[in-house]
Amino acid sequence: MSAGARCINGGFGMVIDGSADSDRHITDMLFWDVNNGIARRSWARNEGAMFAIKREMERTPGLKVTLPNLADDKLVRKAIDEVK
Repeated sequence: MSAGARCINGGFGMVIDGSADSDRHITDMLFWDVNNGIARRSWARNEGAMFAIKREMERTPGLKVTLPNLADDKLVRKAIDEVK
């Protein structure tokens, strides 16, 4: 790595002081962190994650996640072969 190409991960910090506001922040952070992870796995076509995020969207009206569009592998291969 060159001297000018440095990268650090700043991480994540949260003040937890026992207040109601702190409790709300913790709850919100966990909700979004978990659902973002499920959404990423869903976009990778993980069947369990697609099921889980659909179920969570049914339970949580404010949660909107774009679901992946699944394509038939044979159809995709055929289209690629036709372009070659």
